[in-house]
Amino acid sequence: MTMMTLQDDLTTAAAKGNTADVESLLRRGAAVNGVNRFGRTAVQVMMMGSWPVAQALLQHGADPNVADRSTRTTPLHDAARTGFVDMVRLLVAAQADPQARDNQSRLPVDLARENGHAEVVAFLETLK
Repeated sequence: MTMMTLQDDLTTAAAKGNTADVESLLRRGAAVNGVNRFGRTAVQVMMMGSWPVAQALLQHGADPNVADRSTRTTPLHDAARTGFVDMVRLLVAAQADPQARDNQSRLPVDLARENGHAEVVAFLETLK
């Protein structure tokens, strides 16, 4: 299996929320911060509601501050926008930067506020 295939398989498993496959692929040599054929890492495409996948990736050294090349959004922006407060907490605990700005100069808390996720807003505002 080529390294690119491993990376594609890793990002696919992360996107599907398949923790067992994520862990297996990491053990087989997939690079936790490697990119798939679309230039995205597993933590960028992981299923936002899948806390176990996020935890596995972060425990293996996934960069929680990796930003999308075009939008400059980070996984924390994505979690805040979609309202997954447990994911927001996990990413912040893994050193995700709550002050990171996307290409429209928005912070993760701004996206949470725009999408009506009061619990995420409240948590992120305690970090100021």
